[in-house]
Parts: sequence; C-alpha cells; structure tokens
Amino acid sequence: MREAIEGVAAGVPFVALAPADPAAPAALLAGWHLMEEPSSERAFAEAVPMTGLQAWRVYFGLPMTGARLPEGGPAELFRLASEDAVLNVFEPVTEQAAAEFPAALAELRDRLPGAAGPLGVFGGSAGSLVALEVLARGDIAVEAAAVVSPVVRLAPVIGRNERLFDVTYPWTAKSRAVADRYDYVRRAGELTTPLLLVAGADDDAAVREPAAALRETLGTELVTVEGMAHEFPPGTPEAKAVDEAFSGWFARRLRA
Repeated sequence: MREAIEGVAAGVPFVALAPADPAAPAALLAGWHLMEEPSSERAFAEAVPMTGLQAWRVYFGLPMTGARLPEGGPAELFRLASEDAVLNVFEPVTEQAAAEFPAALAELRDRLPGAAGPLGVFGGSAGSLVALEVLARGDIAVEAAAVVSPVVRLAPVIGRNERLFDVTYPWTAKSRAVADRYDYVRRAGELTTPLLLVAGADDDAAVREPAAALRETLGTELVTVEGMAHEFPPGTPEAKAVDEAFSGWFARRLRA
C-alpha cells in the first residue's frame, strides 16, 4: 500500500494515506472499518484507498478489534457478542469510537503535514454507526460523509444476525433503548451534513431498506452496487465500486 503511515493517535490505532500532492494543503478524511471484510484499518485502506484525492485518508481501528481486542482475543469478543451483541459490542464500540475521535483528530491535524483542510468522515457497517453518530452529535464540523453497507437502524441488523447465525437475540428494555438511539432514520433531523449512502444490491433487506428510508427522508444520494452483498474484500470488483463512489463523492464535496 503506497505511502501508508501506521501509528496511534490519542490511543487510537490508525493507517493514513498521503494526499496526491503531499506538499500542498489537504483535506482530511477519517473513517472506521467493518467487523466483516474489510475488517481492519489496514484492510479498509487497501479496499477503499481513494487514491488521487487531495486529502489525507485516515482509517481508524475500532475499539475491541485488532490491537484492542479484549483479553482472550477473538474468542472473547465472540463470547461477548453471543451473550449480548447490542450491549456488549455495538454500544461500547460505537460510544468509545465516537468519544475518542475529537482527540485523535486534533493530534492528527498536528502530525500530518498540511492536514488543515475540510473534514470528511466515512465508515462501513459497524464503522458506519460511528460515522453517523459523529455526525449526529455535531461536536465537530464535518463537510461531507459517506457510509457503505450502512447500519442506519440497528434493530433490523440484529435480526439479520439472528438469521445469519441461527440465534435468537434476548431483547431487554435497555437494549431496545440502545437500538432506538442507533436509529438514524428517526434521528434524521440531526444529520445535517451532506451524506452518501452506498449499499450492495445483494445485501440483506435489514441494511438496504433502512438505507433507502434514510435516502428518502434526507433527500440524499444512494448508490447501489450490483453484485455486492455486505462485504467487499480488498481487490474485489465490489471494493473498486465502493472506492469509486467514495472518491467521486468526496472529490465533489471537499476542497482543500
């Protein structure tokens, strides 16, 4: 991966790709990966490099993944998810990633040469929850955002996972309140940043239908990738299509 920088900013692991012209002022794009493929900051950078943009592209590692797996590694993460995916995984990952973003961003603004331009955020699946939560909180000015295989409503995605893994999720009042909070169709009024939605034509209805509902509510842009389900591993035609959609969107929306 050309010109990749790996490091840690304010405790958050990241991979950064340099802008087309490293000597010129640049925008900064910050994003969060999926828990399915591409399931790490490096894999997301390989799958969706957005080469050619006059922007630093920074791919953050999600809490509870990669270098920050819980003690016990993947087996412990799987156990926690099996016990309660909403309260043990989706909520803590999203809340921690959104909360740690401002400090990591401030450090990267100082460390990455020329990265003082406008900010964009992006994410995929579980990482899209973080991007949408950052937008909804409004703590930081974001000029444009893009999400792929987006978790626009958490509750239907839990239903998808029930079908996928042949399990029954034990909903409680607490977990339903969390799912209600992570319903960005309901919270669409908090999403004032221009937003691109990218969904696979073959993805589960739990992803496609909420994405379409958010598109209708916001009047935003939705790109459907033919032949894509939820994942888009690096080097695949699906990853190329996502990369082209993201690159074109941010090229139009951001000016360094």
